[in-house]
Amino acid sequence: MAVAGCPDYFLHHPNYQQDNVDRAADHRQADLIGPGFQQSTNRNSPNHQEDDVDLEALVNDMNSSFESLYISCSVQTESTPLLHNGQAHRSATYQTQAQPTSPHQRLHRSQPMHILAVRRLQEEEQQYRTSSLPAIPNPFPELCSPASSPTLSSGSLPQCQPSGKYIIKIFSEDGMGKVVEIPADMTARDLCQFLVYKNHCVDDNSWALVEHHPALGLERCLEDHELVVQVQASMTSESKFLFRKNYAKYEFFKNPLNFFPEQMVAWCQETNGTIPPSQLLQNFLNSNSCPEIQGYLYVKEMGRKSWKKLYVFLRRSGLYFSTKGTSKEPRHLQLLADLEDSNVFTVITGRKLHNAPTDFEFCIKPNKVRNEVKELRMLCAEDEQSRTCWMTAFRLFKYGILLYQNYKIPQQRKTLLSHFSAPVRSVSENSLVAMDFSGRIGRVIDNPVEAQSAAMEEGHAWRKRSQRMNILGSPSPLHPSSLSGVIHRTQLWFHGRISREESHKMIHQQGRVDGMFLLRDSQSNPKAFVLTMCHHQKIKHFQILPCEEDGQMFLSLDDAATKFTDLIQLVEFYTLNRGVLPCKLKHPCTTVAL
Repeated sequence: MAVAGCPDYFLHHPNYQQDNVDRAADHRQADLIGPGFQQSTNRNSPNHQEDDVDLEALVNDMNSSFESLYISCSVQTESTPLLHNGQAHRSATYQTQAQPTSPHQRLHRSQPMHILAVRRLQEEEQQYRTSSLPAIPNPFPELCSPASSPTLSSGSLPQCQPSGKYIIKIFSEDGMGKVVEIPADMTARDLCQFLVYKNHCVDDNSWALVEHHPALGLERCLEDHELVVQVQASMTSESKFLFRKNYAKYEFFKNPLNFFPEQMVAWCQETNGTIPPSQLLQNFLNSNSCPEIQGYLYVKEMGRKSWKKLYVFLRRSGLYFSTKGTSKEPRHLQLLADLEDSNVFTVITGRKLHNAPTDFEFCIKPNKVRNEVKELRMLCAEDEQSRTCWMTAFRLFKYGILLYQNYKIPQQRKTLLSHFSAPVRSVSENSLVAMDFSGRIGRVIDNPVEAQSAAMEEGHAWRKRSQRMNILGSPSPLHPSSLSGVIHRTQLWFHGRISREESHKMIHQQGRVDGMFLLRDSQSNPKAFVLTMCHHQKIKHFQILPCEEDGQMFLSLDDAATKFTDLIQLVEFYTLNRGVLPCKLKHPCTTVAL
């Protein structure tokens, strides 16, 4: 039983001794005892004789080896490494001989139960490791049966969006909406580029995605690096995205002094305003510096309708107000709002909804707040320049160098494209030359300056020729109005019969930057037009009046000192020349229909 797990009488049976003893002894010694005993009982050794087998000695040797193995395994279980077959490394304990005991005791003590237990533990451990490994997805699930097809857990994918695509609805300024399907990792810049491509808009890197909350009267322009899906998750069902232009998104990088007055920047007062504009922006972008915006603001009390005028400080750590005048001591400062988990919004219904003291209201809204007006931190500035300063500084303190990277990406892309967009002309274009047909025989114009002037003269001659044909009563479908009187209505900067207030709203929504303009019909004079433009954060209006000279009608905004045949010619002139305007026309205020 100690050798083969059989009853005890098989060991003393004559046939069993003659046929199986040697083979059983050899195999058991080779598997359980080790090479030391295998060498001593090897049948192929010269000292071995098959007829002189001492069964009692062989059994005693085997029992003693099992006993020593049992002792070594029980004592050194924690410290002895195991081989692949479950046996411990051989040591001097194999040579220890146990005292002879009764056959039943030897059979009971010599059973290698611990070795089987160790093997079982190893098999269970290996099975546990195999089961704990992540399952490899089947690359061909359509070839599997329904029973063996892979299944996904409920928490592995977002609910209602198993494919990773999200439905976003975008609205234009005319109220029309468009539904688009976007991936979860699409940023606001990527979505704007997609909409520009789909709607055939001019890609001038000024388009923006606006988060609009009509119930709260709030809106803000999303930063280019923000994920659209994450922003939508914090919006209510009434909130929506708007697609419009925003020229002022990165204008502070070009003209920082227009956005940060010296009296509102703390270190400018300390250095008497000697810091250059480049150093001013570096202090905002450098996380190690401690810039500070200070000034008076109207602050609405939480849960009340009253407003208080307080001296406020904006720092990287948050927005604070002083409880004692303009003191900056820490014991006099109290926290108004945190910058980390909040966003700054423009309030578009401040006077009506919140009874604001001025029209220049803005709000700091925590991300967790949805429709709770009581949780909003309402602020109001004295003028538009100070409000723009507070809101721009909030963005710089929160995002820092990310804003500068967003500003540089379109410029870097434009630089890369310029290397590949060299004027490569076709064969037909290369064969074209400027010709002069004023004489009997045409001649080639070799001088490029003369060729350019000839092209300009031809363009002016075409305008005069078309105008003369309309005056003489040519069969034009636009009669009695001339072509020059209606062609401007096809331009994006012309907005027809809108009021002064609507023009102010459009310019404010698309960014109050220098040179932003639009043209509209005059409400006081049906034959005149109005040029509305922005300069130094202020909106100005210039009336364009018709004038007559030599029987022809012209348009002018400087009392006929400079005359134009149509509005397109007027806009082109003031885009290149300042004239009587405070600045050149740069950014047309346009709307797009999705």
